[in-house]
Amino acid sequence: MAVDLAPLPARSVVLSLLLGSHPHRMSSAELVRAGEHFGVPASTTRVALTRAVAAGDLYREDGDYVLGERLARRQRRQDEAVLDAETPWDGSWELAVVVVAGRPGPERAALRDRLASYRLAELREGVWTRPANLSRPRGYADDPVLRCFTAVPDDDPAAMASGLWDLRAWAATGRELLDALGSTKDPTPRLAVAAQVVRHLAGDPLLPAALLPHGWPAAQMRAAYAGYQAELRALAIGR
Repeated sequence: MAVDLAPLPARSVVLSLLLGSHPHRMSSAELVRAGEHFGVPASTTRVALTRAVAAGDLYREDGDYVLGERLARRQRRQDEAVLDAETPWDGSWELAVVVVAGRPGPERAALRDRLASYRLAELREGVWTRPANLSRPRGYADDPVLRCFTAVPDDDPAAMASGLWDLRAWAATGRELLDALGSTKDPTPRLAVAAQVVRHLAGDPLLPAALLPHGWPAAQMRAAYAGYQAELRALAIGR
């Protein structure tokens, strides 16, 4: 994989700043100052903010720009990928089985996206699973088209995991991004690399350590991105 160092568009810059901010709100002055740090003129940042509000990605509250609900959900998933979400694993797996047939294509696609956002993978058509090692609630279980339960499979769990996720490819890309974040010092391409790091972390299946290949880079990536978030916070408050 070639790491993309191209500058982010202005709108992606402001959304990345807010996605990396806790709480996810910043003033116009903070966003303009941060945008200039990444080579985005003040007028361009203001236009990007206006368009983001019109699209529902942001809204105004007490003079600040705040993430809209869709992006707030994305930030929660992003945080789950960055923070330690694991609990002790007893060998059981979550299972979600689709039991209603004949649904429209958009409904099927929405359900697939929802299950994938909970880091389940499709074992076969209509059967989704993952190790039951995460502390997050199983919010997908309220869907009426699903039957959900926990089971201990007879198959080798490591073989199941490697069949459900391309772990070696994910790790190789993760190491490339980690190296790029460590070696890129210029603020504009560094932000672009950091955005790729957090997108890649969102695809981390968050498996138990026993099922991961040697040298899994996710923990290092989370630590590196957490450090980068601290850089963004310092930038936003002008330190």
